[in-house]
Amino acid sequence: MKISNPILTGFNADPSMIRVGDTYYIANSTFEWWPGVRLHSSRDLVHWRLLPSPLTKASQINMRGNPSSGGVWAPDLSYADGKFYLVYADVKVVNGAFKDGTNYLVTAKHIEGPWSEPVRLNGVGFDASLFHDTDGRKYLVQQTWDFREWRHAFNGITLTELDTKTMKLKPRTARRIWKGSDVKVTEGPRIYKINDYYYLFTAEGGTQYEHQESVARSRTLDADSFESMPGNPFISNFDTPDFYLQKQGHGALVDTPTGEWYYASLCARPWWHDPEPRHGVRGWCTLGRETSIQKVGWTDDGWPYIEGGHGGQRYVDAPAGASVVSGESDLPGESDSVSASASSSLGEGADDDHSCRDDFTGDQLDINWNTPRVPFSQMGTVGAGKLTLIGKGSLSNEFDLSLVARRWQAFNFDAETKVTFNPCSYMQMAGLTNYYNTKCWSWVFVTWDEKRGKRVIDVAQNDFYTYTTYLRDKAIEIPDDCASVCLRSRIRTSSYSYEYSFNGANWLPIPVTLDAAILSDDHVAQQYGGFFTGAFTGMAVVDLSGYDCPADFSYFDYRELPDRA
Repeated sequence: MKISNPILTGFNADPSMIRVGDTYYIANSTFEWWPGVRLHSSRDLVHWRLLPSPLTKASQINMRGNPSSGGVWAPDLSYADGKFYLVYADVKVVNGAFKDGTNYLVTAKHIEGPWSEPVRLNGVGFDASLFHDTDGRKYLVQQTWDFREWRHAFNGITLTELDTKTMKLKPRTARRIWKGSDVKVTEGPRIYKINDYYYLFTAEGGTQYEHQESVARSRTLDADSFESMPGNPFISNFDTPDFYLQKQGHGALVDTPTGEWYYASLCARPWWHDPEPRHGVRGWCTLGRETSIQKVGWTDDGWPYIEGGHGGQRYVDAPAGASVVSGESDLPGESDSVSASASSSLGEGADDDHSCRDDFTGDQLDINWNTPRVPFSQMGTVGAGKLTLIGKGSLSNEFDLSLVARRWQAFNFDAETKVTFNPCSYMQMAGLTNYYNTKCWSWVFVTWDEKRGKRVIDVAQNDFYTYTTYLRDKAIEIPDDCASVCLRSRIRTSSYSYEYSFNGANWLPIPVTLDAAILSDDHVAQQYGGFFTGAFTGMAVVDLSGYDCPADFSYFDYRELPDRA
């Protein structure tokens, strides 16, 4: 059996992978998207199941007003003393000298929770992880952010002891254990104690095509005691420009019950390649940063390496004894309710096909859906065959936005919905969106044309500070006897378009073709510092007039097509 990379498609960055018994778990960053932290489980490293998120209450994280790509950065999942530990940051500033990030800790006896209320740790730096030493001591390991303009912002990797009784840090124990290599931009640290060494894995080089993972080790946890691995990087694609996977790095090491070793890493798949990067851009990654797994070997002198070379492989041998996992939940720490929830109408399918349909029959939003910054309960309701959203701010709003969306997980797919909406002003809009963040998005929407006194359909795009309405006075008029409108988006790798139907059977194209690159990490990176998520598709309602005009969506259908990249 082979592991097919990426194992988690679409925006699933900064993986933290652990093994508990014979079960593997991965936690991924969610940034400004609610709920916080994405969890998956597996018994074979091949088949992965989405689990409920651990951060589901506003008391655990308050992201309202967070900038795009702020919020939950690089969570760390660990297991010790019979319970799960989760460390995560809430970053309030993305660009500039400051980050204003606070690190928190929550715990749970079972992976599906309930998870505790958060313990505030510190704000020294982001990408913190918790190391459980064999002597019972625990340490917070973190990148240290230096805001002073005359110093390098990445001030090495810091270790601070955690008081296991009070669950508070001991600030006076803080010490830098590794300054990083000459590559700089050292972050995402994790420590593993293997035989007589402490091994430190860290990401370096930034989060674009220069990204890599480096390794250092030491026999102690003393200040500046770690030495760099000869031949770093451990994993990188900077010198493999034609490989299917790019940007690999920032991840976690795990061993199997039979003694094999694997490394889970973030990665990206550009649908357009240029071996000579222009302004750091080698291609466009609309699916965001995904998760890959590579097999790890060890040299005679005790250093790890990626089997097949540090560029990695697309297909990797699965662990010995790997087999297809049954549909019933028999994973430790998981109840049958988790299995049922994860396999609902919008659940992830087999064979890398995530095609699905949600008819909104349940009274809870499916776990594949996400909302920006705040819980879904603050913007709408679901059940009895409809999802209702209350119109709030524009799609550029970082405080009040009614948007329910799911990840792009393929380069080619169709997304379709049906909306019932009765606006009385052009300030009221509802429809289907393809969305990267508050800076870059587009949508097809129903609104009001005051000149004609009619409901109409239009298409608009926002590219940073340029907003464009495409149909304008030629917006498509909706018949008076047509209560609902069907809207569809056709994503075709490098471009996409919208369609509409008044009866759900006869579809008509809207003569507007949009550039998919605008919804990529790489496009956003060229003009804006935060570019850490990926493209989403979903439903949104706007009411700038302030009258809370609602819209009802009766289904959402997502159908993947074969890649043409």
